[in-house]
Amino acid sequence: MSYSRFPAVLFDLDGTLTDPYVGITTTFRHTLTLMGFPLPDDETMRTWIGPPLQDTLRDYMGDAGLVPEAVAIYRARYREFGMYENRVYAGIPELLGAVREAGAKLYVATSKLITPALGILEHFGLAPFFDGIIGSTPDERISTKTQVVAATLDLLTPVERVGCVMVGDTAYDIEGARANAVPCIAVSYGYGSLASLEAAKPLAVAHSVDELRALLLHVAG
Repeated sequence: MSYSRFPAVLFDLDGTLTDPYVGITTTFRHTLTLMGFPLPDDETMRTWIGPPLQDTLRDYMGDAGLVPEAVAIYRARYREFGMYENRVYAGIPELLGAVREAGAKLYVATSKLITPALGILEHFGLAPFFDGIIGSTPDERISTKTQVVAATLDLLTPVERVGCVMVGDTAYDIEGARANAVPCIAVSYGYGSLASLEAAKPLAVAHSVDELRALLLHVAG
């Protein structure tokens, strides 16, 4: 018999529950081509999975005035195709089922825009595992990881809030959780480098879904 070490678990989406590489990188290439910019190499583009979209485009294009148009192009293509060019990491549905069965409430806390986040979770059959799903809002009222985590915590009971944990694959997740006094388990199978994760000082680092399961669950007997 297993029981959860935490009354509530907040999960990041990209790089934690699903691998969004194909959809995100293809959509970035589409956006930059239409905007007339050269394409970065694959290694650079991997680092763009996780950080806020607006920040990435602004830094690469070097002109904040071009960002609204680029974001609109990106989101149009991503809503139609990119969000489905995705795959669930092996073992994630089983993990979510086990942690939920062990007594924890599960939440998604993602910086991804809420509409595609919901679409991805529903399309891949993950939505039923979660008691609440929070993402960025179109009006940018909620956009940073700190704001996303804070909004998710508003859904928790006092007991859940005191004992909860965040699970994410980048330093943004660790720092956003810490800003809300929430510990974070980092997963190294996503898109944050191990060095950046360790530098951000998470509660622990899981190198696989099986290791994450062991950190979230206590097996009695």
